[in-house]
Amino acid sequence: MTVRAFFEAAKVEGVQSPYDTIHLKILYPAQIPEQLEKSTQIEPANPENAPFPVVILFNGFNCDAQQYQWLAVKLVERGLVVVLFNWITESLPGVISLTPGIDLEKMKPTIYRTAPTASALPALLAKLEQLQNQGILAGMLDLQRIILGGHSAGGIVSIENADPRFFPGVVASFAYGASSTGFPILGYEPGTILPLPDSLPLLLMGGTRDGFMVKSSEVSPGDATTPVIRTFQEAITGGRNDTYLVILEGANHFSIVDQPDSTIVRPSLDLEATQSQENLRLLMSEIIGLFIDTYVRHQPEASQLLEQLLNTANPLIKSFERK
Repeated sequence: MTVRAFFEAAKVEGVQSPYDTIHLKILYPAQIPEQLEKSTQIEPANPENAPFPVVILFNGFNCDAQQYQWLAVKLVERGLVVVLFNWITESLPGVISLTPGIDLEKMKPTIYRTAPTASALPALLAKLEQLQNQGILAGMLDLQRIILGGHSAGGIVSIENADPRFFPGVVASFAYGASSTGFPILGYEPGTILPLPDSLPLLLMGGTRDGFMVKSSEVSPGDATTPVIRTFQEAITGGRNDTYLVILEGANHFSIVDQPDSTIVRPSLDLEATQSQENLRLLMSEIIGLFIDTYVRHQPEASQLLEQLLNTANPLIKSFERK
């Protein structure tokens, strides 16, 4: 599978310039005719597996989208279209940063679950509608099969907004290094776990060496995995056997990131990973890919492969639950 990409931009309504522009990188399965091999033109999409389900990847705070390209490439090789994006805006009062687009006002106790918390998502979905109508992906996107995925704060965005009430085209979500902890600064009692949308397949992943989750555990006492485990146990009713919790042995907060940028994030706040980051990423991509193949693309063989992968003894998987 040949993977190619192109760039786009989208405006966010209600945000003051110059902080109202999102820059997108859209990765897709391509076919390269011989006459284009030495051309600078954008290669056409490979229609073989179209229409393509679309994965929108939400980065963590101050994590450049490029750091997740390794995962995007793996997913495109499975026949998906993946959207990466960078949005530099005022994420907190007076703080300009790379953000996944999380509306903290909508996370407050009196508002939470009555409105979406994803401030970037409406603009991203509008751009996908445009791409469906014109350009090299015209007619090739399945906008009724959109998957939200993310890391850290981006993971929070993905699992909080996988809600058909607000975004009917979203059909599943996944997150690494994220929980639904309600933070006291927003008005919650320490240790509060917020409810999540509970009607779609969900994959939660965490690592035993996640130093940022240890800090989160200060308001939800325990270890690096407690907030993620409590989210699985308390935020979701389940009952359909399509909600997964996977704890990765030796993985830290940035195991899903290719190369953390030490000038804008502080890896020193994390714990040191005790397993190969490359092997952890390969495992993550396989779990995510099989999860999507099972619950979005409805491939029977994927379900069996996912069960085998999670139930076979693997030193990188500490525990696995499903409900």
